[in-house]
Amino acid sequence: MYRARRPRLLLGVPLVRRLGHAAGQPLNGTRRVGMPAAHHRRSAGSLVSWPAQVQAALVLGDGRAEASPGEQPVPIASLAKVMTAHLTLARHLLSGGQEGFTITITAAQAQAEAQDAAADQPGVVLAAGEQLTERQLLEALLIPSGNHSAQVLAAQVAGNERSFVAEMNAQARALGMDHTAYTDPSGFDPSTASTAADQLRIFQAAMRFPVFRQIVSTPSVTLPLAGTLTNFNPLIADGYAGKTGSDTAAGGCLASFTEVTVAGHRLTAVGVVMGQGQGSETSAILAAAGAAAQRLVESAAPASSEATIATSPGVGASEKGGNSQLSAPGPPGSNRPQRK
Repeated sequence: MYRARRPRLLLGVPLVRRLGHAAGQPLNGTRRVGMPAAHHRRSAGSLVSWPAQVQAALVLGDGRAEASPGEQPVPIASLAKVMTAHLTLARHLLSGGQEGFTITITAAQAQAEAQDAAADQPGVVLAAGEQLTERQLLEALLIPSGNHSAQVLAAQVAGNERSFVAEMNAQARALGMDHTAYTDPSGFDPSTASTAADQLRIFQAAMRFPVFRQIVSTPSVTLPLAGTLTNFNPLIADGYAGKTGSDTAAGGCLASFTEVTVAGHRLTAVGVVMGQGQGSETSAILAAAGAAAQRLVESAAPASSEATIATSPGVGASEKGGNSQLSAPGPPGSNRPQRK
């Protein structure tokens, strides 16, 4: 069951303006379904079967992104953690088997996590004096979707949560996410709102980091004290790597990527579905998000016969330095796939 959300300090960020400047206008960086694509790019185009409920976005390979019509900013729940991971890795790059920085959990942080757990917020067991590495915190953030892990990372990266949220919004603007407003690092606040098209942008940007792709491709993780924790992604066993989000305000959300074969060519399909399912049962609304994500990809890539997860290192500006601002996501589809 979901409980009332704990009030948080809002930063005065105005809710983003209505998607599109006029009826039928496409989002920045996206194309209306049915508009012709460049002949050398594979576009989902009019083949896409958009979810009947709420909104979605999709890109195949290095094609142009597609978004469902009439998108409006809505709560995104834990999809917000994609931006949190992105900023963490942009400031503190991990490569190979590196563990990154190490933090020592304070008594206040452990108490806050216990309060979150009592309020049925997603989290992991933390104890005062426990030491966790950057990689472990990112695993806790992205696999069991720990809310307090987002707060700990925010404090480590920016000094405090307020400054980190300001950086989240600055990066959103740099990426052209003009229909997004972040008010917290975990997405627990319903005022953290976005569109599927904007979340596709940040998910693609985060995919530039091999560590991010590796973590969101992991079915489970074992952490100190918490033990073995399972990925909430309902499609992880079907070859879809990604990040979930779910609560009563956002419904079931899933940002994911998978490898598909279209007309004999291997492509990475990257998609976002939001607002799926009904009610407050986490497993039910995430199952609805998973089903919508599969239908979305299959409608755009009907020739796909198998799916694999791409986790091998790719090439992107963010892999060369930890402090660069990424103004636009690059195509992830050039990564050589690793079979799962």
